[in-house]
Amino acid sequence: MHRPGENDAVALIGAGVPLHECLAAAEQLAEVGIAARVIDLYSVKPLERAMLIETCRATEGRLVVVQDHYPQGGISGEVMEALADAELDELHVTLLGVNGLPMSGQPAEPLDAAGIFARHIVAAARKLTEVREWTPTIRPTNPPGNHA
Repeated sequence: MHRPGENDAVALIGAGVPLHECLAAAEQLAEVGIAARVIDLYSVKPLERAMLIETCRATEGRLVVVQDHYPQGGISGEVMEALADAELDELHVTLLGVNGLPMSGQPAEPLDAAGIFARHIVAAARKLTEVREWTPTIRPTNPPGNHA
C-alpha cells in the first residue's frame, strides 16, 4: 500500500503499468485536496483480503480498479470476489480497463486511448468522491384522501 492516510477518500488499485498511473493520479488528486491511497495489487494469489476490507472501511467503500487489459477477469474480478461476502456498509467501485483494440504510439498514448491514463483515474476518483447534496422529500401534512 502506498500513501495510506487517516482521511483517505478513495483507493486506487493497480498493478504493473497502471500502478504508476495510479500513483500519478494520487498526486494530482492531492493537489485538489482529495486524499487517495494506492494499492499495488501485484499478486492475486494470495490476495491480501484483510487489507482490501480495511481499505474499504477507510474510504467508505470507494475504489477505482485500473487494469491494462479487457475488463473481464483480472484484478477487478479478484477484488470483487474478495469483497463479495465482506461485511461492508458501502461499496462503490469503478473499473477502468481496456475496451477496444490496442494501438501503437508513445508510452502515454495507448494508456490515454484505453482510458487508463492518470487523467482518467483522477476523473473516476473525483466522481466517486463528489459530495451529493441531500434533498429532503416534501410530504404534505394532510395527504390526499385524508381529510381531517
